[in-house]
Amino acid sequence: MSTTHLDAEESYCQCSPPYYIASLKAKIMLKLILSFIIILFGLLLGYGIQVLVNRNAVSLPIPVDQLRKLLQKTALLFLNPVAIVGALWVVNIESIRLAALPFNGLFAILTGGALALAAAKLLKLEPRKTGAMYGCGSFTNIGSIGALICFIFLGEQGFALVPIYKIFEELSYYCVGFPIAKYYSSSEKTERTMDRIKSLGKDPFILTALSSIVLGGLLNWAGIQRPEFFKTVVSVFVPLGTVLLLTSIGLALKFRRVRDYLRECLSVSVIKFLLVPVLASSLAYLLGFGDIDHGLPLKVVIILSSMPVAFNALIPPSIYDLDLDLANSCWFFTTALLIIILPLLLILLTMF
Repeated sequence: MSTTHLDAEESYCQCSPPYYIASLKAKIMLKLILSFIIILFGLLLGYGIQVLVNRNAVSLPIPVDQLRKLLQKTALLFLNPVAIVGALWVVNIESIRLAALPFNGLFAILTGGALALAAAKLLKLEPRKTGAMYGCGSFTNIGSIGALICFIFLGEQGFALVPIYKIFEELSYYCVGFPIAKYYSSSEKTERTMDRIKSLGKDPFILTALSSIVLGGLLNWAGIQRPEFFKTVVSVFVPLGTVLLLTSIGLALKFRRVRDYLRECLSVSVIKFLLVPVLASSLAYLLGFGDIDHGLPLKVVIILSSMPVAFNALIPPSIYDLDLDLANSCWFFTTALLIIILPLLLILLTMF
């Protein structure tokens, strides 16, 4: 929701309070319903295709794994970059304090991992479970679900800050997340941390994301007027990109017995939906994000630090022989909890 939209609603509230309240409730419900429809549609579409292929009910022109990668490349190398450029083109990035936003995102990721290790110690988990638990606490669904929620709840202005918030995401995963996960592994597989870091400089997904941030920022700084049609492009590309990414997740989704890992799931949920958001949002408030553009950066931090376990939290357990069932259960459990978390987030955001 843009600041202009907020101002309009506030002025209307003074004129006709009963109608304003009813209208606001309708908009809140519409945003929630739209969020759930997009998330569920993407996941169920991918999972449905996977089931049909496994049962030989349908035949795809390419293997499922190849289709999954094609969907990811389409979203991350085309749809998302175009949307990022379009959104950054018009966002208010005049405040120098926004330079701290990527560090706020890094703080949330590292804090989640540290809290997960503490929880694993309290639960007295074995090393294989501890390594998987760390990934669940640290790896967060920022790029697909987080970006979508920022767009639906906060509009283009909020979505434009997502790539800035997550600048250090991949770097933290490769430099910190994977090495810590491997530390708790009994696997003999080795890959030097420096090799992983060097690969980042050649990763087309990272290079494309950074290029889109730079291009959007330059267009904004140059004061070039954005074409009117770009607003429609962004409004279509953001949800479409999310659907493609979630469909790719659904294509590889495996359901496990969550009840066997209920303690771990509950612990990760407390970390993801309470502790990390409180700490990350407190830091954002202290950095003065609440004073910028009607608190827009603070709202973005609140949303992105409250997202569930990322699907790539399943990668370290797969590579390093950690407890994959634990990671799978935590991913499914925290993602399912969005049905509770999203309404709470929207209520919180409408309070300021």
